[in-house]
Amino acid sequence: MIRAIAIDDEPLALQVTSHFCSQAEGVDLVRTFTKISDAAAYLKKHPVDLLFLDIQMPGKNGLEFYRSIGTELPVIFTTAYSQYAVEGFNVNAIDYLLKPFSLERFLQALDKAKKQLQQNTTEHPHLVIRANYKLQRVDFDNIMLIEGLDDYIKIHLQDKTSLVTRMPMKGIAEKLPSSDFVRVHRSYIVPVKKVMSIYNNTIKMDDFVIPIGNTYRKEVSKHFSL
Repeated sequence: MIRAIAIDDEPLALQVTSHFCSQAEGVDLVRTFTKISDAAAYLKKHPVDLLFLDIQMPGKNGLEFYRSIGTELPVIFTTAYSQYAVEGFNVNAIDYLLKPFSLERFLQALDKAKKQLQQNTTEHPHLVIRANYKLQRVDFDNIMLIEGLDDYIKIHLQDKTSLVTRMPMKGIAEKLPSSDFVRVHRSYIVPVKKVMSIYNNTIKMDDFVIPIGNTYRKEVSKHFSL
């Protein structure tokens, strides 16, 4: 599921984007914003997969905002001004929707986004999370263990460092390939290929010994013979 937000100073335009997202499969429009400052504050705490962004807005325009966040976050620009199209594609926008756009045209742009996100995951399997006040890329191969801490998760990396980000375990699990990662406990997700041994309902991996929760034993059995 693609987690998206939309930014536009026109509430009616946001209603259109919200309605079109509700008609589409595989996208969850989690928030909408009429102010760039509110969207920027949200993105500091909540990573998303896709951005629907108006260009002509009061103060900093959408192009300036997109450059300022310093991220590879995929973007679909939505605007009433065709003169921004070239500049929009110069920042590697997925698509450029000229208002008023139809549902069919919207779905075409969304399909492009899905294909690009899928390609990125296939060619460069990684997460993008918000940690230490910035977006950070975490390669799947670099993850040793994911630990749940109430409303936060702690990602333990191969170099013995870790990253902490505000996200539920369910949220991070949805971003991981189920063939490579398994949730073994309400507080732990482990990379399958880094498991060294399983004994007495515990999993040994590097410096960690992780308990297997009864609720997750069946899921663990799909990857290992218990």
